[in-house]
Amino acid sequence: MSMFELEGLTKRFGGLTAVDDLSFTVDRGEIVGLIGPNGSGKSTVFNCTMGRYSVTDGSIYFDGEEITDDDTHEVVERGLSRVSQESNPIDAMTVAANIKLFTLPNSVRTMRGGGDEETIFEYAARVDIEDKLHEEPGSLPHADVRRLEIAKALATEPEMLLLDEPFAGMNQQEIDELVTKFETFRDEGMTMIVVDHNMGGLMRLVDRVVVIHNGVKIAEGDPDEIAENETVRNAYLGSSEAM
Repeated sequence: MSMFELEGLTKRFGGLTAVDDLSFTVDRGEIVGLIGPNGSGKSTVFNCTMGRYSVTDGSIYFDGEEITDDDTHEVVERGLSRVSQESNPIDAMTVAANIKLFTLPNSVRTMRGGGDEETIFEYAARVDIEDKLHEEPGSLPHADVRRLEIAKALATEPEMLLLDEPFAGMNQQEIDELVTKFETFRDEGMTMIVVDHNMGGLMRLVDRVVVIHNGVKIAEGDPDEIAENETVRNAYLGSSEAM
């Protein structure tokens, strides 16, 4: 049984179909890349999965159970977490406090409980920001702010991560280091879907690639197959982007 499955996922906004009858699966421990030109529907897929958008048609399954109509907090409680393309730390709180927020019980009425100092340190150490715990996010370089977003997601103890543009704004060394981290996560049993426009970093990391264009799946295969796929190349060359 696949860990994650989209079955005929469709999302319309008025007369615009952002995702059109999209189906694919992700096996446990697999890293799948979801790629396509700007506006192809990638972030919409993530928003539907995480309960931010209602689904027009189709179904979403995680770990054998349907999550199509779940609220975001219910999806997270099931073991699915997202690293958004926009970094949104609370600048008035330290790095440690930002991470701790994501270990708190799921209630707006309580700020008590959550992870202890050792636990918070361990989440930070998984992405190499354990020496920044007492700093405020506004003082961090861009790459460390992105690492903080990943640490926050890890603090929900997910079985699967949705990574939306994790390499954005990073230099090649930072990308290489993050790829190595994600490979370590996979070795530890984490399942991932990665959206990114940095084809070098993404193709090096993923086991399989799903390509969508105008909300429709146009190709699926391993990185080498996708790199040579004429339909995929035309989709990118017809946009402002290139593989």
